[in-house]
Amino acid sequence: MQAYSEDPGLQCVSRMKLLNEKNDRNTKVSLSLSELINRLHDAFATDHVNIDYVKDLMASYRSNPLEWKKYAKFDRYRYTRNLVDEGNGRFNLMVLCWGEGHGSAIHDHANAHCVMKILQGELCETRYAWPTKCKNQTEEPEELKELERNTVGLNEICYINDSLGLHRVENPSTVNPAVSLHLYSPPFSTCSVFNKQTGQKSTSKVTFWSKFGEKRNREIQDSRCPEDN
Repeated sequence: MQAYSEDPGLQCVSRMKLLNEKNDRNTKVSLSLSELINRLHDAFATDHVNIDYVKDLMASYRSNPLEWKKYAKFDRYRYTRNLVDEGNGRFNLMVLCWGEGHGSAIHDHANAHCVMKILQGELCETRYAWPTKCKNQTEEPEELKELERNTVGLNEICYINDSLGLHRVENPSTVNPAVSLHLYSPPFSTCSVFNKQTGQKSTSKVTFWSKFGEKRNREIQDSRCPEDN
Protein backbone atom coordinates (compact mmCIF):
# COMPACT_ATOMS: atom_id res chain seq x y z
CA MET A 1 0.00 0.00 0.00
CA GLN A 2 1.29 3.42 -0.95
CA ALA A 3 0.09 6.43 1.00
CA TYR A 4 0.73 9.95 -0.19
CA SER A 5 -0.01 13.45 1.07
CA GLU A 6 -1.44 16.31 -0.94
CA ASP A 7 0.06 18.84 1.45
CA PRO A 8 3.69 17.96 2.24
CA GLY A 9 4.21 21.29 4.00
CA LEU A 10 1.33 20.82 6.39
CA GLN A 11 3.31 19.23 9.21
CA CYS A 12 5.51 21.92 10.73
CA VAL A 13 5.60 24.07 13.84
CA SER A 14 2.05 24.31 15.27
CA ARG A 15 1.10 21.57 12.83
CA MET A 16 -2.00 20.58 14.79
CA LYS A 17 -3.40 24.10 14.65
CA LEU A 18 -2.89 24.16 10.88
CA LEU A 19 -4.33 20.68 10.49
CA ASN A 20 -7.51 21.48 12.39
CA GLU A 21 -7.94 24.84 10.63
CA LYS A 22 -7.64 23.03 7.30
CA ASN A 23 -10.23 20.47 8.31
CA ASP A 24 -12.58 23.17 9.64
CA ARG A 25 -12.53 24.71 6.18
CA ASN A 26 -12.87 21.44 4.26
CA THR A 27 -15.32 19.52 6.44
CA LYS A 28 -18.81 19.99 5.00
CA VAL A 29 -20.58 16.93 6.36
CA SER A 30 -20.74 15.22 9.71
CA LEU A 31 -20.35 11.46 9.57
CA SER A 32 -21.71 8.87 11.96
CA LEU A 33 -19.24 6.31 13.27
CA SER A 34 -20.61 3.60 10.97
CA GLU A 35 -20.38 5.97 8.00
CA LEU A 36 -16.81 6.82 8.94
CA ILE A 37 -15.86 3.15 9.07
CA ASN A 38 -17.50 2.48 5.70
CA ARG A 39 -15.71 5.40 4.07
CA LEU A 40 -12.40 4.35 5.58
CA HIS A 41 -12.84 0.91 4.05
CA ASP A 42 -13.45 2.58 0.69
CA ALA A 43 -10.39 4.81 1.14
CA PHE A 44 -8.18 1.78 1.82
CA ALA A 45 -9.70 -0.38 -0.91
CA THR A 46 -6.65 0.05 -3.18
CA ASP A 47 -2.89 0.20 -2.68
CA HIS A 48 -2.86 3.94 -3.43
CA VAL A 49 -4.16 5.79 -0.36
CA ASN A 50 -4.49 9.56 0.04
CA ILE A 51 -3.65 10.06 3.72
CA ASP A 52 -4.93 13.66 3.61
CA TYR A 53 -8.35 12.32 2.62
CA VAL A 54 -8.17 9.90 5.54
CA LYS A 55 -7.45 12.84 7.88
CA ASP A 56 -10.45 14.68 6.46
CA LEU A 57 -12.66 11.65 7.08
CA MET A 58 -11.51 11.45 10.69
CA ALA A 59 -12.18 15.18 11.08
CA SER A 60 -15.67 14.75 9.63
CA TYR A 61 -16.80 12.50 12.46
CA ARG A 62 -18.39 14.38 15.34
CA SER A 63 -18.11 12.58 18.65
CA ASN A 64 -21.32 10.82 19.71
CA PRO A 65 -20.97 8.81 22.93
CA LEU A 66 -24.02 6.74 22.00
CA GLU A 67 -21.96 5.36 19.09
CA TRP A 68 -18.60 4.74 20.75
CA LYS A 69 -19.38 4.08 24.42
CA LYS A 70 -19.63 0.30 23.87
CA TYR A 71 -15.93 0.34 22.89
CA ALA A 72 -14.83 2.52 25.80
CA LYS A 73 -13.36 0.10 28.35
CA PHE A 74 -11.42 1.83 31.12
CA ASP A 75 -8.83 0.44 33.49
CA ARG A 76 -8.07 1.96 36.87
CA TYR A 77 -4.30 1.90 36.47
CA ARG A 78 -3.46 2.59 32.81
CA TYR A 79 -4.88 3.66 29.49
CA THR A 80 -6.50 0.99 27.32
CA ARG A 81 -6.63 0.19 23.61
CA ASN A 82 -9.95 -1.13 22.36
CA LEU A 83 -10.19 -2.42 18.78
CA VAL A 84 -13.16 -1.11 16.78
CA ASP A 85 -12.36 -2.31 13.24
CA GLU A 86 -9.52 -4.27 11.60
CA GLY A 87 -9.86 -2.55 8.23
CA ASN A 88 -9.38 -5.70 6.14
CA GLY A 89 -5.79 -5.83 7.31
CA ARG A 90 -4.96 -2.37 5.93
CA PHE A 91 -5.66 -0.29 9.02
CA ASN A 92 -6.72 -0.57 12.65
CA LEU A 93 -9.32 1.73 14.14
CA MET A 94 -9.42 1.77 17.92
CA VAL A 95 -10.78 3.67 20.90
CA LEU A 96 -8.24 4.56 23.59
CA CYS A 97 -9.46 5.32 27.10
CA TRP A 98 -7.38 7.50 29.41
CA GLY A 99 -8.12 7.71 33.11
CA GLU A 100 -7.16 10.78 35.09
CA GLY A 101 -3.44 11.43 34.61
CA HIS A 102 -2.85 8.37 32.42
CA GLY A 103 -0.19 8.62 29.72
CA SER A 104 1.73 6.59 27.18
CA ALA A 105 5.44 6.06 26.95
CA ILE A 106 7.42 8.03 24.39
CA HIS A 107 7.05 5.84 21.30
CA ASP A 108 7.43 5.53 17.55
CA HIS A 109 4.83 4.28 15.08
CA ALA A 110 6.59 1.39 13.35
CA ASN A 111 6.61 3.14 9.95
CA ALA A 112 2.83 3.61 10.07
CA HIS A 113 0.54 6.62 9.75
CA CYS A 114 -1.32 7.64 12.91
CA VAL A 115 -4.38 9.89 13.06
CA MET A 116 -5.80 10.66 16.52
CA LYS A 117 -9.18 12.30 17.21
CA ILE A 118 -10.51 13.40 20.60
CA LEU A 119 -13.92 11.96 21.52
CA GLN A 120 -14.06 13.17 25.14
CA GLY A 121 -11.94 15.47 27.28
CA GLU A 122 -8.55 16.57 25.98
CA LEU A 123 -5.09 15.10 25.55
CA CYS A 124 -1.61 16.60 25.59
CA GLU A 125 0.76 15.46 22.85
CA THR A 126 4.49 16.03 23.32
CA ARG A 127 6.67 15.38 20.30
CA TYR A 128 10.39 14.53 20.51
CA ALA A 129 13.28 14.28 18.08
CA TRP A 130 14.70 10.85 17.40
CA PRO A 131 17.67 10.11 19.68
CA THR A 132 21.14 10.55 18.26
CA LYS A 133 22.60 7.13 17.47
CA CYS A 134 25.63 6.36 19.59
CA LYS A 135 28.76 5.71 17.59
CA ASN A 136 30.25 3.56 20.31
CA GLN A 137 29.46 2.21 23.74
CA THR A 138 31.53 4.88 25.51
CA GLU A 139 29.25 7.79 24.58
CA GLU A 140 27.14 9.28 27.34
CA PRO A 141 23.33 8.78 27.26
CA GLU A 142 21.49 11.73 25.75
CA GLU A 143 18.11 13.06 26.90
CA LEU A 144 15.46 13.22 24.20
CA LYS A 145 14.93 16.68 22.74
CA GLU A 146 11.39 18.03 23.01
CA LEU A 147 10.19 19.59 19.75
CA GLU A 148 6.60 20.61 20.35
CA ARG A 149 3.76 20.34 22.86
CA ASN A 150 0.08 20.69 21.99
CA THR A 151 -3.27 20.21 23.69
CA VAL A 152 -5.85 18.50 21.49
CA GLY A 153 -9.48 19.21 22.35
CA LEU A 154 -12.86 17.66 21.61
CA ASN A 155 -13.32 16.68 17.94
CA GLU A 156 -9.85 17.93 17.02
CA ILE A 157 -7.36 15.64 15.30
CA CYS A 158 -3.61 15.34 15.10
CA TYR A 159 -1.33 13.32 12.85
CA ILE A 160 2.11 11.79 13.22
CA ASN A 161 4.42 9.38 11.47
CA ASP A 162 8.03 8.44 12.10
CA SER A 163 9.39 11.18 9.83
CA LEU A 164 7.92 13.72 12.28
CA GLY A 165 9.63 12.18 15.31
CA LEU A 166 8.46 10.39 18.44
CA HIS A 167 5.65 11.38 20.77
CA ARG A 168 3.99 10.85 24.11
CA VAL A 169 0.27 11.29 24.74
CA GLU A 170 -1.23 11.91 28.17
CA ASN A 171 -4.43 13.02 29.85
CA PRO A 172 -3.47 16.21 31.71
CA SER A 173 -6.61 16.23 33.85
CA THR A 174 -6.60 14.90 37.40
CA VAL A 175 -10.41 14.81 37.56
CA ASN A 176 -11.75 14.01 34.07
CA PRO A 177 -11.16 10.93 31.89
CA ALA A 178 -10.49 11.25 28.16
CA VAL A 179 -11.35 9.13 25.13
CA SER A 180 -9.71 9.19 21.71
CA LEU A 181 -10.18 7.50 18.35
CA HIS A 182 -7.01 6.29 16.58
CA LEU A 183 -6.32 5.05 13.08
CA TYR A 184 -3.06 3.24 12.35
CA SER A 185 -2.07 2.22 8.84
CA PRO A 186 -0.63 -0.24 8.25
CA PRO A 187 -1.49 -2.05 11.49
CA PHE A 188 1.45 -3.04 13.70
CA SER A 189 1.85 -5.46 16.58
CA THR A 190 4.99 -3.95 18.14
CA CYS A 191 6.57 -0.53 18.40
CA SER A 192 9.59 0.98 20.13
CA VAL A 193 9.35 2.91 23.40
CA PHE A 194 12.05 5.31 24.55
CA ASN A 195 13.51 6.44 27.85
CA LYS A 196 13.33 10.23 28.01
CA GLN A 197 16.53 10.63 30.04
CA THR A 198 18.79 8.27 28.08
CA GLY A 199 17.18 7.85 24.65
CA GLN A 200 17.43 4.09 25.10
CA LYS A 201 14.71 2.16 23.31
CA SER A 202 12.98 -1.14 23.93
CA THR A 203 10.27 -3.10 22.15
CA SER A 204 6.67 -2.93 23.33
CA LYS A 205 3.88 -5.25 22.20
CA VAL A 206 0.63 -3.63 21.09
CA THR A 207 -2.26 -5.35 22.88
CA PHE A 208 -6.00 -4.76 23.00
CA TRP A 209 -8.00 -4.48 26.21
CA SER A 210 -11.11 -5.42 24.21
CA LYS A 211 -12.12 -6.15 20.62
CA PHE A 212 -15.29 -5.03 18.85
CA GLY A 213 -17.00 -3.95 22.05
CA GLU A 214 -16.84 -7.41 23.61
CA LYS A 215 -16.03 -8.31 27.20
CA ARG A 216 -12.82 -6.96 28.67
CA ASN A 217 -9.75 -9.18 28.55
CA ARG A 218 -8.34 -8.82 32.06
CA GLU A 219 -5.59 -11.41 31.46
CA ILE A 220 -4.14 -9.48 28.53
CA GLN A 221 -4.35 -6.16 30.35
CA ASP A 222 -2.69 -7.51 33.49
CA SER A 223 0.16 -9.04 31.46
CA ARG A 224 0.89 -5.81 29.62
CA CYS A 225 4.18 -4.21 30.62
CA PRO A 226 4.02 -0.69 32.09
CA GLU A 227 4.75 1.99 29.49
CA ASP A 228 4.90 5.26 31.36
CA ASN A 229 8.39 6.63 31.94
